[in-house]
Amino acid sequence: MLIGLLSAQTAQRPGQGRRGAAGTREFLGLGRQPDAAAAARGKPLFAANCSFCHGANARGGDTGPDLLRSSVVLHDDKGEEIGPVVRNGRAARGMPAFPALTEAQISDLAEFVHLQVELAANRGTYQVKNIVTGNASAGETYFNGPGKCNTCHAVTGDLLHIGTKLNPADLQQAFLYPANREPAKVTVTLSSGERMTGTLKHLDDFDVSFSDAQGEFHSYARNKGVQVAVEDKLAAHRQLLDQYNDSDMHNLTAYLVTLK
Repeated sequence: MLIGLLSAQTAQRPGQGRRGAAGTREFLGLGRQPDAAAAARGKPLFAANCSFCHGANARGGDTGPDLLRSSVVLHDDKGEEIGPVVRNGRAARGMPAFPALTEAQISDLAEFVHLQVELAANRGTYQVKNIVTGNASAGETYFNGPGKCNTCHAVTGDLLHIGTKLNPADLQQAFLYPANREPAKVTVTLSSGERMTGTLKHLDDFDVSFSDAQGEFHSYARNKGVQVAVEDKLAAHRQLLDQYNDSDMHNLTAYLVTLK
C-alpha cells in the first residue's frame, strides 16, 4: 500500500516529464529565470561593493547576512525591493548606503543576486567546470613579482600543500575573497587623546564597541570626536581585486594547484 502511494505521489510531481533546469525550476516553483547578461554585469558591481560583507556569492560573510534567504530578495522581482535598501543602506544594522549607484547598476546587482538564488535552489543548472586553465609558470612569476603574494605568504609555510588541501574552485575563491578567521583588532582614540585597543565587537556609522585585553567591554558614540582604526589584514587582497585581470587570476590558480 505504501509503495503504491509513493508511486502515485511521484507520478503527480509537476515537471517530472521534463528534464534539466526547466523541469527542476517548475518543480521548485521558482520565479522567472534571471537575465544572465544582466547578472554578468552585476557580478563585478557586487564584488566591489557587497562581497566583503555578504560573501562572493551572496551567501553571507563575516559581517553580512546570507542574501539568498533575505525576505527582501525573495520578494523582489527586478530591483524594486532591493533598490531602496542598496541606495539608502541600513545604518542600524551597519550597512552603508550606495547612493552613487544608478538604477541600471542596481538592476544588474539585483539580477546577480537572483541568479545566486537560482543556482542554489535549482540543481538542474549545476555544472562542474575545470577552472585550471592558466599558466602555472606565469602564476609563480606573479606570486613572487607583481602580486607581491610572497610578502605575506610562503609556499613552505602557510601555503604548504595548499593544492592538496583545497580543490581548484575553492582555492581560487580563497585568494579572491579571503575570510577573516580571527576577530578584528581595533584602536579607539577618544577626544581626550586616550587610546585603547581591543577586539572589535560592533562598528557602524554611529557606535563602536570592543573588548580590551582584560576582557572589559567598552562602547562609544562616534559623533563625539572618537577616532576608530580597524586593523585590516586583508587590505592587500582588497587592493588586488581592482588590479587582477583574468590571466592573473587563472595563472595564479594554476600555480597554487601545483603546491602539493
